[in-house]
Amino acid sequence: MKMNKNYYAIIMAGGVGSRFWPVSKEAFPKQFHDMLGTGQTLLQKTTSRLELLIPKENIFILTNERYCDLVLEQLPQLHKKQIIAEPAMRNTAPCILMASLKIHKQNPDAVMVVAPSDHWIEDESAFISNLQNAFDFAETSDALMTLGIQPTFANTGYGYIEYDKTSRAAQKKVIQFREKPNYETAKGFLEQGNFLWNGGIFIWSTSSVLKAFETHQPKLYNLFAAGQAVYNTDDETSFVLENYSKSENISVDYAIMEPSKNVYVIPATFDWNDLGTWGSLYDKISEEPTENAVVNARLLANNSSGNMIKTDTNKIVVLEDLDDFIVVEEKEILLIFPKSKEQDIKQLRERVRKKFGDQHI
Repeated sequence: MKMNKNYYAIIMAGGVGSRFWPVSKEAFPKQFHDMLGTGQTLLQKTTSRLELLIPKENIFILTNERYCDLVLEQLPQLHKKQIIAEPAMRNTAPCILMASLKIHKQNPDAVMVVAPSDHWIEDESAFISNLQNAFDFAETSDALMTLGIQPTFANTGYGYIEYDKTSRAAQKKVIQFREKPNYETAKGFLEQGNFLWNGGIFIWSTSSVLKAFETHQPKLYNLFAAGQAVYNTDDETSFVLENYSKSENISVDYAIMEPSKNVYVIPATFDWNDLGTWGSLYDKISEEPTENAVVNARLLANNSSGNMIKTDTNKIVVLEDLDDFIVVEEKEILLIFPKSKEQDIKQLRERVRKKFGDQHI
């Protein structure tokens, strides 16, 4: 298949993934791990998926500067100039704006996809088909596109996208973005039938997204547009170091998606898992809700079900009378924790930091 030189990708790979502690640590976050035991890390899997449609020289990795060497180690096919390093944590809008300015300077006809590095998509051909549809639309329209995920249950952990249900087009006009709902509200969304999960996958032409930033975030836009002359040159690094930390800490959803009127969504036809927690990894691996999900371990279980088990050395794990627990070994740490309390792992991690030191988180 001939690659389209106007297609670009930005892979977001700067997060810490703290809910996957103790495997995901600040020095080595989850996107750099083979979480499912497939032989590829999540970042490698995401990159190879996008390489099915996008020239590899047009794929950029947005990450924290401390992870640049890790990215190059895992993606040797990329050049170091394809790694865009954030010198400070400022959420998703500033780094996406900066990357869009860089790409637009290189190719004013560019259309780009922004994708998380740590999500799991099984049906890659369906994903590529949806992405191609979005690229076709973004190339010919002034539109901000997203791929919305078909909800499978009333999840309170995701934001939702409400779209115009009267539309017969593949690309649905977005009515509004909705914050993470309570359970009753989420049930109501599913009953209405025109709500999708916000999976954080965005597609647009660089000219459309830059126009949206200029309109809705003029201060942020002007801060980064001032570097136009130095982007993609040797002077870029010093400009970014001097200016990046001045930017507002704001997500791309708040910055441009929510206030814009030209937002469209394509309901995804691929299966998707955000791999945000140990429970979501369990859901991905287990066929039945009573099974034990095992990664890189040898299990002997009696009267034990619903557990998520992972070791770092293919250890033998023996369980007796244990249900619905997370059992994870990572080097010097062993976590045995109820699955029902997995949202508390972030706080647990902080308690470990205070008692045992920063090196363990």
